[in-house]
Amino acid sequence: MATTSAEQRREQAKRDYDAFLDACPTRELLSRLTDKWVALVIPALAGGPQRHSELAHRIAGVSQKMLTQTLRTLERDGLVTRTVTASVPVRVDYELTPLGHELFPVMLAIKAWAESHMDRVFEARADFDARA
Repeated sequence: MATTSAEQRREQAKRDYDAFLDACPTRELLSRLTDKWVALVIPALAGGPQRHSELAHRIAGVSQKMLTQTLRTLERDGLVTRTVTASVPVRVDYELTPLGHELFPVMLAIKAWAESHMDRVFEARADFDARA
């Protein structure tokens, strides 16, 4: 009976996860990662643990419900940890996991790209609308 090496297992995993395939589970993850609130929560947590209220203050326009849902989803995916400290009142902190820290530079780059290219996008939209 042949055994597989770690390298062979990694190569098999690369073949198994192909987001261009309809049934690939990475599509769900890509959908989640491209959510605007995820794209803002990840960079907001890069500086260290924060409370829900701190995140809500930092991320203008996010409702309490959406922030809670986003944090729960990120926690489920292993990107954020939730730490409850017994005190009065109870303190709950959120922070990036090592996996979340790996994702941070990618999300920061997308955020920075959007911020630095918005004028060009507005121009392209105006040109497109003028032709329509």
